[in-house]
Amino acid sequence: MRVTCPWRLFTIAALALTLSGAPFLATPLRAQSAGPALEESLSRLAEIMGALHYLRGICNANEGNRWRNEMQALLEAEGAIPERKARMVASFNRGFGNFQQTYRTCTPAAELAVKRYLDEGVKLARDVTARYSN
Repeated sequence: MRVTCPWRLFTIAALALTLSGAPFLATPLRAQSAGPALEESLSRLAEIMGALHYLRGICNANEGNRWRNEMQALLEAEGAIPERKARMVASFNRGFGNFQQTYRTCTPAAELAVKRYLDEGVKLARDVTARYSN
């Protein structure tokens, strides 16, 4: 049985607050076993970060590599085995690539996608944090 790394949860909690724009406050975390639901959530979160990395870039958010850096922090906190890390990176790249194929410039639809992904990312990160923290 694998025990969830508290630093991973700390990073996810920080990401949830980063996505929501709220100031970060650390909360006590409890380790629990990681299951398929957590793996799916982390994969989806990686995909969202990839999409945001592309979309925020074309919509002039002036964030530079913020979402790539958030992804790197999640990977480092995860301490993932190479196969899991590869899956998470593939999810990030899929999120980036899907929108790169669709949008060349910022449009109202791209801005709506950014809002929806930020909302989904906040909810997902908060749900994961709530489930695996005190």
